[in-house]
Amino acid sequence: MLNFNGKLIEQSAFSLSAANRAFKYGDAIFETLKIKNSSIVFWEDHYFRLMASMRMLRMEIPMEFTLEFLEEEILKTVQASAFKDQARVRLSVFRKDGGKYTPLTNEVDYLVEVSENTSSVKESYRIDLFKDFYNYSGLLSTIKTSNRMLNTLASIYKEENEFDNCILLNEKKGIVEAINANIFIVKGNEVKTPSLEEGCIKGIIRKKVIELLQKNEDYTIVETGISPFEMQKADEVFLTNAIIGIQPVTHYRKKEFATKVGEKLQASLNFLEITAK
Repeated sequence: MLNFNGKLIEQSAFSLSAANRAFKYGDAIFETLKIKNSSIVFWEDHYFRLMASMRMLRMEIPMEFTLEFLEEEILKTVQASAFKDQARVRLSVFRKDGGKYTPLTNEVDYLVEVSENTSSVKESYRIDLFKDFYNYSGLLSTIKTSNRMLNTLASIYKEENEFDNCILLNEKKGIVEAINANIFIVKGNEVKTPSLEEGCIKGIIRKKVIELLQKNEDYTIVETGISPFEMQKADEVFLTNAIIGIQPVTHYRKKEFATKVGEKLQASLNFLEITAK
């Protein structure tokens, strides 16, 4: 079941027009949401990121797009699906049909899709670098637009080489993020993650992990540029996204990592999921 502009539609009955701007120009943004016990995990954080992204992309925000309205529309769609308690939702917002590079209007449509959440943390997790193309630094790269060609190519490379994930680099050859996650590296008591200026997605779980580390006197969190060499020398590496939470990395080329810090943070994150939307 899909929700298109508030109307529930069977997936088989839904279609996009040839003038759809998400299809033609990638003129769309999206949020990937985790549903747990019929609630949206960290919904307020997702909502305010969505609003900020729409403003940056000069999309017109409808008056009805309140926190409560969109939450109700999402949960209405979840309740109409077969995955009420443990689901994965994609909320897409795109400019209405028409125009070429210049849109006919900045008004938007929205689409809610619900699927089963089958993701889980893996005990063994191998990564490598994807160096064929770069994720260019700058604020536009921090927004979750539907233009994901780099991620698609990196995913194909990952499958061809039997990795669990790949790390994307920017034009400065610095680490940006994984295909579907932010990245953190641990060396001693210092934890580093690429700054937004490096071009990484402004991840919700990235934000939560930074907040947890800022409150923990045992660690120092630094947002900065990170080289692949630093990752090679790290004690731990872990990835974060809204569906998995924290995925410890166990292997990068010949290097094997510990997983202690990532596992401790996951326990704290699980507690946050219970106590907040």
